[in-house]
Amino acid sequence: MWIDITPVPKPRQTKSDVWKKRPAVMRYRQFADDLRLACQYDEFVPSQDLIIEFHMPMPKSWSNKKKMEMLGCFHESKPDLDNLIKSCVDALFSKDPDRDDACVHSITAKKVWAVDGKINLKNKWDK
Repeated sequence: MWIDITPVPKPRQTKSDVWKKRPAVMRYRQFADDLRLACQYDEFVPSQDLIIEFHMPMPKSWSNKKKMEMLGCFHESKPDLDNLIKSCVDALFSKDPDRDDACVHSITAKKVWAVDGKINLKNKWDK
């Protein structure tokens, strides 16, 4: 399932983030709400075996030549893949009291350069 949301890494949160509105935390919370809403709309129920592909948007400052060269290449800079995975898994499983993210036992993930930010989310055994 393709989701037209720019991937956002999970920030390290503190106790003060409950009342202090840091931009990184607010951006993550909006991302998590949008991801959950998109999954509900498409009736996607995440399983314990996930395949996640992050399409990271290219900087606007890059030339068209560089953008064409990097399109589809592996994204080897920040944000880290583990923080992107954590943000998705936490968003998908945090609002369900019967299932938390501890039930996930297998994740295959990658991040590549793309024109627009997107997430491709699949259950491993779905076709």
